[in-house]
Amino acid sequence: MLLPILLLSAAGFTVLTTEFIIVGLLPAIARDLEVSVSQAGLLVTLFAFTVAALGPFLTAYFARFERKRLFIGILLMFAFANTVAALAPNIWLMAFARLLPALGLPVFWALASETAVNIVGPEYAGRAIAKIGFGIVCATVFGIPVGTLISDAWGWRSAFAILAVIALAKALLLWVYLPAVKGVKEGVTLRSQFGLLRSPLMIGHIVLSVLVFSGMFTAYTYLADILERLAGFDGTLVGWCLMGFGAVGLIGNSLGGRMVDRHPLIASMVFCAFMIGGMVALVPSIHSTLGLAAAMGVWGVTQAALFLVSHVRLMKAAPQAPAFAASLNIAGANLGIGLGALFGGHVIDTYGLGSLGFAGAGFILVSIILASLLMAMKPRAACA
Repeated sequence: MLLPILLLSAAGFTVLTTEFIIVGLLPAIARDLEVSVSQAGLLVTLFAFTVAALGPFLTAYFARFERKRLFIGILLMFAFANTVAALAPNIWLMAFARLLPALGLPVFWALASETAVNIVGPEYAGRAIAKIGFGIVCATVFGIPVGTLISDAWGWRSAFAILAVIALAKALLLWVYLPAVKGVKEGVTLRSQFGLLRSPLMIGHIVLSVLVFSGMFTAYTYLADILERLAGFDGTLVGWCLMGFGAVGLIGNSLGGRMVDRHPLIASMVFCAFMIGGMVALVPSIHSTLGLAAAMGVWGVTQAALFLVSHVRLMKAAPQAPAFAASLNIAGANLGIGLGALFGGHVIDTYGLGSLGFAGAGFILVSIILASLLMAMKPRAACA
């Protein structure tokens, strides 16, 4: 039972690293492709908006397919896309290289999560997805910062080339070791899955994910640029800072997996409240070693926790169609990522890098208010 989850977690590392590795590479990509950092940030928006727009439809359609072949096919597509990114001579081909994996990420993440829950049962959904989520945390602990270190040593193209090789290796591992897993039962139709969107409570949960991830990525998209330009760090030191940011996320992943099984919305509000503190304190503490470490530590713990909490929260809100509910969270989260990257670029151009933490905290504050309203709605929905 454990091996399939670990294999999916390892594949998830590659999938999520492909999405987020660009965060640490934005300054280098912008310089090489001769665009501004805020323009390069649109690559994050393109990826995220593609996932948001097409993720639920693709997940609902591909849910009927046998899982092993589907997951292997997705990893092969990621290998190809990362190869194209490594060779891209301009921003337009780079955009194409970011578009392809955006089609596969929501399908993999939603269906891998559902597979993990089916293995252990819904009462342990948070802990099962925490194991899958371990691959996500490792992507932030190792994937993103190591990508930054590789970029600083050998160029950003090398980071994508290595990621392509890793994707091929993970596809081979799944082919050898992952057992065949059937798709959804025939009674689960596209219409029945999209019927979830008639629920105001479900819509509220999706909007909550949009707000949370908008707040996160208003600032996180440009964290490497903040550390370079405001703290004066070189590329190597930025990579180690991102490594520390991700490493403390292991704590958040564990805490989030336990708290979300008990009280999903309370868990959301608690981690959001602490995230505001970390975001707001970052820039004022930028020249204090201890202050900067504390701010990034709090932010890193809460960010990893909210990745997991948001995902499980949607799946628990729709136990009759957990994979589709997961895809709705992925869509909402990526809509938030795209909006955050877009809004963050606007904040940089208008108010400067120093304002990003406060701008992101504004989204998070609104998400706390919404979560409290959803808690009030839940008893009424149950009575209805």
